[in-house]
Amino acid sequence: MKWRGRRQSTNVRMGGGGKAIGGGIGGIIIGLILWLVFGVNPMQALQTGQSMAGGGSSTTTEATDDSRDTQFVKTVMADTEDVWHQLFQEAGGTYKEPTLVLFNGRINSACGGASAATGPFYCPADQSVYLDTSFFTEMRQNLGISGDQQGSGDAENRGRAGDFAQAYVIAHEVGHHVQTLLGISQKVNQARQQVSQAQGNELSVRQELQADCFAGVWANRNQQRVQFLEAGDIDEALNAASQIGDDRLAHSSGRSVSPDSFTHGTSQQRVTWFKRGLQNGDIQACDTFSGAI
Repeated sequence: MKWRGRRQSTNVRMGGGGKAIGGGIGGIIIGLILWLVFGVNPMQALQTGQSMAGGGSSTTTEATDDSRDTQFVKTVMADTEDVWHQLFQEAGGTYKEPTLVLFNGRINSACGGASAATGPFYCPADQSVYLDTSFFTEMRQNLGISGDQQGSGDAENRGRAGDFAQAYVIAHEVGHHVQTLLGISQKVNQARQQVSQAQGNELSVRQELQADCFAGVWANRNQQRVQFLEAGDIDEALNAASQIGDDRLAHSSGRSVSPDSFTHGTSQQRVTWFKRGLQNGDIQACDTFSGAI
């Protein structure tokens, strides 16, 4: 993935005012890491994170860290801003940019406390994406995505293998922000309070699949804008999506596969909806709430 040399977002902050320093969770199986990184439901994850809230900080400062990871995050966020501004403008609306908070270890959000184990998440209460810096370390060390790609372009501008999978994660969380701006998240939350647990889980699946589709829409539109994709990037994202389905994660952890308990969708569903957004580049193609999924 080519990302250097483009505009960087000013909406990236360092949680707690400290410099972000990468750190590993350690000892977690790959399947669990994928679940934490790509598939965690913010509200469910934060129920666990709240017990750690006392050790975090809700203050943020401008992200001045010049590390490669911070620069990468700023660029990806800028790309999401430019794409979603364009999409909202086409629909006659105005896009409100979210904040992305980088933190190390623990933090307080408006949705409660969170730790590295929570994984990347979006908090609708403060319209912010939260990302622990150990995310990059875990992706590289445990998922085997390190070294430079042999894609086109000069060495300075070429992306590191795995960059697009990381960008996909950020784009998925920004997709939840788009759902909040469109009123979708609020309607889902209200509906879940009036139905059974199984029906509520199905609504969560549809919401997550739509965020996957929105991530695909972003990739499509951003490719039209800046031609940032390199050989292997799409396969990388599809492979990641295929490994974070509820069915595959249940199987890999030795649990029984129970569709009624799914909250994010099967591997096939996640791949299908990301591809649908990627192929169409139109949010109208991402209606996961009508018909079969």
